[in-house]
Amino acid sequence: GGGGRTGRAARTRDDGQRYVFDQVVLCGGLHSDTLARLAGDDKGPAIVPFRGEYFRLVPQRANLVRGLVYPVPDPAYPFLGVHVTPRVDGTVDVGPNAVLGLAREAYRRRDVSPRDLLATLAWPGALRLFREHWRMGVREMHGSLSKRAFTEAARAYVPDLTAADLVRAPAGVRAQAVDRDGGLVDDFRISFLGPVTAVRNAPSPAATSSLAIARHVVERMLEHRPC
Repeated sequence: GGGGRTGRAARTRDDGQRYVFDQVVLCGGLHSDTLARLAGDDKGPAIVPFRGEYFRLVPQRANLVRGLVYPVPDPAYPFLGVHVTPRVDGTVDVGPNAVLGLAREAYRRRDVSPRDLLATLAWPGALRLFREHWRMGVREMHGSLSKRAFTEAARAYVPDLTAADLVRAPAGVRAQAVDRDGGLVDDFRISFLGPVTAVRNAPSPAATSSLAIARHVVERMLEHRPC
C-alpha cells in the first residue's frame, strides 16, 4: 500500500486499488511517523517503541490488592512506572516497566526487526535520549531480565508481595514520540497537510478520552481545510 496528496485530494493505494478522498486522517500509532512521512511530513517527531512488560498475581494472591496503586509520577518521564491494577475480571496486573523494543511491534522479547531497529538508531533524537537516560535504561532492562528485581520494585507499594506471587502477563508497546533533540513528547502533536491530517502523537489518556480527541481533531481539520 501507499499514499500521498495532490492539491486538495488525498489518495491511497492498496492491493492495486486507488482511492481518492477529500480528507484523510492518519492515526497510525506505532507507525504514525511512517504514515506522516508518506504524506509529506518528515520533520518529526519519530516513534521509538518501548515494550511495557507486566506480571500478574496468581489467583490465590489476588486479594493482596483491592484498589489501584500508583507511584508518584516522575516529571522527567512520561512513563507511569510499575503500578498495581485490579482488572474487572478479578485478575491483578503489576507493571509495566519500559524497555526499548527491538521492533515496532515487539510484544515479545524475541520480536526483532533489523529494519525497525536501524530506523530507531538513525533518528538523532533517539541517540540523545539513550545517552542522557542510560542509567534508567539499564535499571529497566535489569527488571526485565530479573523477576526478583521486578518484584523488589513492586514491593515498595505491596510489601507482602513475593516473586512466587507473580506470573508473566501479556506485554504492550508504547509508541513514544521523540523529538530531534531527544525530548520525550508528552502532549498532542497533530500535523495539517492540506487534505491530510496526521496525528503524530496522542499520549495517555488518549483511549479514555478518544471521543473528545476525535471531535477536537475534526474541528481542527475543518479549520485547516483548503477553501
